[in-house]
Amino acid sequence: MARKQNDDLLIEDELAAAFLNDDSVSDDQTSVSPIQSSGDDTAWGEAEDDFPGQLAVDVYETEEQLIVKARTAGVNKEDLDVSISDGILTISGTLSSGDDSHATNWHIQECYWGEFSRTLALPVAVKEDEVAAILKDGVLSITFSKVKQEQAKKITIQ
Repeated sequence: MARKQNDDLLIEDELAAAFLNDDSVSDDQTSVSPIQSSGDDTAWGEAEDDFPGQLAVDVYETEEQLIVKARTAGVNKEDLDVSISDGILTISGTLSSGDDSHATNWHIQECYWGEFSRTLALPVAVKEDEVAAILKDGVLSITFSKVKQEQAKKITIQ
């Protein structure tokens, strides 16, 4: 189902209120982000350069494992860094576009090139020392063994 433009404005207002703690945003006001309000397209590009690209992930579990998959097509395994600490997984790396230094006039540039990073809290307890990471056909698959949760034990009252 398609959303109406007014629905998008309401969502922008809610996001602005949540992330900017702007108590002045009300239902009858429309919010404009600081980047958009400048009227200068270069502000968007400058702000974009300050943050590494966001990596999309799929996270799911089976009976015994937690699996995290990320599409990393074009990234060499040497350019990937995967780490885990206290249930927080971080995947980062660099996607190189190759040698385009001779380009004099870009017509379309839609692909993201450069650093990317994703940090996420794992939804279930895992054995951090029992993990496998495989890069195959442009997909990074990280498989963790889940920690078995013991069932509640009945305590006899004396």
